[in-house]
Amino acid sequence: MAVHRGEYLALIGPNGSGKTTLLKLFNALLAPSDGEVRVEGISTVDEEKIDQIRRRCGMIFQNPDNQLVATTVEEDIAFGLENLALPSNEIRQRVDEVARLLDLQHLMQHPPHMLSGGEKQRVAIAGVLAMQPQCILMDEPTAMLDAANRRDVIDTVCMLNRNHGVAVVHVTHFPEEAACADRVVILNQGRLIEEGPPEKILTDLALLHSLGLQGTAAVELAALLREDGFTLPPQLLNYRELVDSICSLERKS
Repeated sequence: MAVHRGEYLALIGPNGSGKTTLLKLFNALLAPSDGEVRVEGISTVDEEKIDQIRRRCGMIFQNPDNQLVATTVEEDIAFGLENLALPSNEIRQRVDEVARLLDLQHLMQHPPHMLSGGEKQRVAIAGVLAMQPQCILMDEPTAMLDAANRRDVIDTVCMLNRNHGVAVVHVTHFPEEAACADRVVILNQGRLIEEGPPEKILTDLALLHSLGLQGTAAVELAALLREDGFTLPPQLLNYRELVDSICSLERKS
C-alpha cells in the first residue's frame, strides 16, 4: 500500500489486525521482518536516516500523557526542537506559530497535566507539528476522550490536513472519524482486505459486520429503515444525508 502526500487515510480493522504495528513501521519504531517500508524513498531500516524519517512522520499516541514531558505547554512544544539543537529564534518562531494555529496561546504557561484531555492531545499534536512533519500518524488519539473533546481533536486534524497539506494516517475504532478521511483501508490479520472512499467502505455493512465492525450510526439506521420499506440511496454516510433523504421521501409522498 501507499500513502500519498497530503492524503487523509483512515485505518480500521478488528483488534489485533495490525493497525498499530503498521503505524510503528511507518515511523521506524519497528523494523519490517519481511518486505520493505519506505518514506519518501528512504528505507526505514537505514539506521543513519531514522531521525529523518521520524521528522517526516510524527506520531500521536492514544494517551497524550505518554508524550507530554515538560512542566509547561510552551516547554513541551519546544522539547523536540531543542533536541534538534535548532537556533533559539527558530524555536521561538515555530512554537508561536503552532500555538497560534492550534489556539493554545492562552495555555502556554499552564502545566500540561492540568489540562483537559482534548487540550492535552492538542498540545501533543502541537509538539509534533512544530517539527514540521509531512505526515502525522495517529493511533486512536481520541479513544480516551469524551465526545466534545473527540470532536475538537478531529476538527484540529482535519484543519491541518485540508488547510496546510499535512498528510494523516489515522487508526480509529470510530466509524464517524473514519468518515472524515479521503480513503479508508480495512486491515485484518495483517493484510489489507479492502480500501476506498468512506462512502464505499463504511456503507458496506456486510463486509464490516463480518469483521465485527460497524458503519456510522447513520449507516446502521438507514439499513434498518430500508428493512422497514424506506427507499433510501445506498451510500448515505452521515445524519445530514439521511435526514435530507427522508425529508425528500416525505415531500414526494
